[in-house]
Amino acid sequence: MTSTSPSTTGADGLPRLGAGIEYEKYLDCVHCGLCTSACPTYLETGNENDSPRGRIYLMRAVTDGRLEMSPTIGRHLELCLDCRSCETACPSGVQYGRLIEPFRVEMQQRAMGSQPSGWFQELILYGLFPYPKRLAWALLPARIMQKLKLDWLMEKTGLIRLLPQKLQRMQRLLPKLQSPLPALPKVLPAIGPRRAKVAMFTGCVAEALFDRVNWATARVLQANGCDVIVPQGQGCCGAIHYHSGAAHPALQLAEANTDAFEVDDVDAIIINVAGCGSMLKDYGHMAHELRPQDDALRSRFERFASKVKDFSEFLASLGVVSPLTPVPIQVAYHDACHLCHAQKIRQQPRDLLKAIPGLKLVPLAESEICCGAAGSYNLTEPEMADRLGHRKAENILASGAEALVSANAGCTLQIQAMLKAAGRPLPVYHPAELLEMAYAQQLGASLAEA
Repeated sequence: MTSTSPSTTGADGLPRLGAGIEYEKYLDCVHCGLCTSACPTYLETGNENDSPRGRIYLMRAVTDGRLEMSPTIGRHLELCLDCRSCETACPSGVQYGRLIEPFRVEMQQRAMGSQPSGWFQELILYGLFPYPKRLAWALLPARIMQKLKLDWLMEKTGLIRLLPQKLQRMQRLLPKLQSPLPALPKVLPAIGPRRAKVAMFTGCVAEALFDRVNWATARVLQANGCDVIVPQGQGCCGAIHYHSGAAHPALQLAEANTDAFEVDDVDAIIINVAGCGSMLKDYGHMAHELRPQDDALRSRFERFASKVKDFSEFLASLGVVSPLTPVPIQVAYHDACHLCHAQKIRQQPRDLLKAIPGLKLVPLAESEICCGAAGSYNLTEPEMADRLGHRKAENILASGAEALVSANAGCTLQIQAMLKAAGRPLPVYHPAELLEMAYAQQLGASLAEA
């Protein structure tokens, strides 16, 4: 077997799809099938083409010229959640994300997928979601509707069905919107002895919908002796664009973020959203895939990525200050795909939860199986997202937990909606929110002293 693709150009003279991917990455897959039991789409469909090894076979066959790219092949590749669970299961170390992501970028660039981009992708996914201020304004009518219970009336009377399908889904995924908090200040000083100086990445959708999580994250970091810097000029991490194949805007967002952060002036860049954290840590890979000859860009992106730490990852390595206030609640912890599979972070959030007095952590079946959120997947692939969401909700309800803990904004939205649809809504917390409750005494004392 050769270590290079037999041909890099097709009959039309253009480079074959996937020709820019390092061919050895395809060869790492020995087609053993151990990934299939971990793949959410294969578990649901049983179709080999919807498994990781099946998708790798399809991509390699297109790259080799043994198969012509078609809408059918595109459909199997688009149905992938990019959850990376196959990477956890694989004994050969296949870097599946480094195959599917650049391949789908090329599909998008040549418009060779089964679903061409349309108004929703351009106006909502790219034009609204990455911009928290725009999103905040767009949410204003939803806040009014919730306050007047017009959303409930639309659902009960069926008027919601007058909206386009994707807008119906957005409406149903919306949580109970609370009054927005003030913007985080540029600097939040450490409480007690100073142990570290960190910068915080605030995100886009997370900032607009879960500003309380950002505040909780900052407060918990303060309680652990961290000076917290909130750089101005930061924006969307680019995951929405890159995972849907829009490479150029993803690269622009990455460049803006690396410009906004003084990397050498902080001990870490803290992120509290699993999907964003995975993307930020992959900036170096993205630079290599999109601009392989630009060594300076790759070096700059890699230096930035080396400082990125998930909230729980950083606190576990720093050594968490013991919280004093009991939080008597029984919770289950859901492993966000891009935390446990992409970032290999599993035990740290559990250890933080176990440090909270009075909190009981109960097991959750299939904790590492995707809930169906996967960024914007639950908007673009509703049928599969709902199947996985209902599966997750059933496991949560069977656990006996009084609340769920999720370290990813998209998972939180999806799971809240699925539990509500099941008629059993439960609160869904970020670990930082529960820790903030547990630090009530320390945080309260610091405010009193101030």
